Amino acid sequence: MAGGRGRSRRVSLPGVAELLRPSAAPGPDGGDQRRASGRENHAQKITVYLSAEELLDLERARLALLRYGVTSDRGRIVREAIAVLLADLDARGKDSLLARRIASSGEEPSLRPGSEQH
Repeated sequence: MAGGRGRSRRVSLPGVAELLRPSAAPGPDGGDQRRASGRENHAQKITVYLSAEELLDLERARLALLRYGVTSDRGRIVREAIAVLLADLDARGKDSLLARRIASSGEEPSLRPGSEQH
């Protein structure tokens, strides 16, 4: 950006203390209430890199839903999957599917060249 002008692409996120505050997390009783945002204009964005196989699986899921009479796009499927996994994490903690799969993978998070970890 020339001369320091322009807008920063960084988004201000809440700190750890705000995220872990008891009133901020639904806990076991409210975990299943998490809902995906659906089809709307989203102001927040992340970039996720998928393997060719993962992308093909996502497209297969979209087509399977279509066969069941459910029209969706890949973004909606991803948002729904995130909502389901996070609700399970809220409700079951370390026994959740997400925690167990990540713990059993034994992989350290990797960074793409030029990316930052926050």
